[in-house]
Amino acid sequence: MSNHSYVIRGRGISMNHPIHDHDHTHADHSHSHGYGHAHSHSPGDRNGLLIALLITGGIMLIEFFGGLVTDSLALLSDSGHMLSDTASLALSLVAMIFAAKPPTAKNSYGFHRFEIMAALFNGVTLFVIAGFILWEAFQRFNAPPEVASGTMIIIAAVGLLANLVSAWSLMRKSSGTANINIRSAYLHIVSDALGSVGALLAGLVMNVFSWYVADPIVSVIVALLILRSAWSVIRQAFHILMEGTPLTVNSDDVRRELLLIDGVIDVHDLHIWSITSGLDALSAHLRIEDHSVQQDILKQAVRLVEQKFGIQHATLQVENSSLQHDHLKV
Repeated sequence: MSNHSYVIRGRGISMNHPIHDHDHTHADHSHSHGYGHAHSHSPGDRNGLLIALLITGGIMLIEFFGGLVTDSLALLSDSGHMLSDTASLALSLVAMIFAAKPPTAKNSYGFHRFEIMAALFNGVTLFVIAGFILWEAFQRFNAPPEVASGTMIIIAAVGLLANLVSAWSLMRKSSGTANINIRSAYLHIVSDALGSVGALLAGLVMNVFSWYVADPIVSVIVALLILRSAWSVIRQAFHILMEGTPLTVNSDDVRRELLLIDGVIDVHDLHIWSITSGLDALSAHLRIEDHSVQQDILKQAVRLVEQKFGIQHATLQVENSSLQHDHLKV
C-alpha cells in the first residue's frame, strides 16, 4: 500500500498527495462540500408562508381596532402578538428565499443558516411579546376595566377561524414542522390561535357573569403557553448555531458503528453538526490497519453514515501508521 491519505467528500473519493510523518499540516483537514446533500425548499413552503402572512396581517388589524373599541386587553395583547407574528412570518419568508441561493466563494455553505437566525429571532420576539402581556395583565388585576364582551367575542371568533385556516394552509402547502423555520412560523400561528381562544373564553365569561378579571387571567395563561413554545424554538436554534450534534443522531452510536467496519481500529476527530434543519454534516478521521484496502473502507463508511444515520454530507479521512496527527483543539 502506498503512503497516501484518502479523503471522501460527500459521495466522491479523492486521493491527497503523499504525507510524511513530520510534515503534515492542518490543511489536510480542509472540507470540500461541493457534492453534498442538496437541500432545497419546495414552492409550497413559500406559498404556505405567504398565505399565512396575509391572513395574520389582516387579522392583526381587525383585533387591534377591535381591542381599542372594546377596551379588551386580551384582544389588544393578541393583536400585539400578531404584529410580531406578521413581522416574523415575513422574516421567515425572506430567510427561505435567501436559503435557496447557491453557495458563494465567501459563503461555502450558502445561506442556509439565515433560516436558523430567523427562527431564533422569532423565538426571542415571542418571549418579548409574552413579557409585555404579563406586565399589562398584572396591572389590570386590581382594577379590571369593563369590556364590551359581545363585540370581543365576535372579533375573537373571526381571529380564531383565520388562525386555523392559516395554520392549515401552512402545513398543507409546506414540508411540515421538520424545518425549524417553518416550525417557528407555525408556532407563531398556533400561539395566535391560543390567544384567540383565550379572548373568546374571556369574552364568554364576562358576557355571562360580568367577571372582568377573566380578561387579564386568560391573557396570563396565553402568555405562559407562548413562552413554552418560544423556549422550544430558541433552544433548538441555539443548539444548531453552536454546531451541536443533531438531536436525531447519537455521536457515540456513529463512532461505534464505524469501529465495527473491518480494518478500522480507531475513530477520532469525529464532528457531527447541522447546517440547517434537515441538512446534517459529518467529518471524522478513521485510523485503519496498514494492510487494509483504504478505498473499500471509505466506501463502507460513507454508505454507513448515509444509510443508518441519514447523513449524506460527509468528509472522512483515512489514516494508517504512516500518518500521525498532532493533538487537535476540537
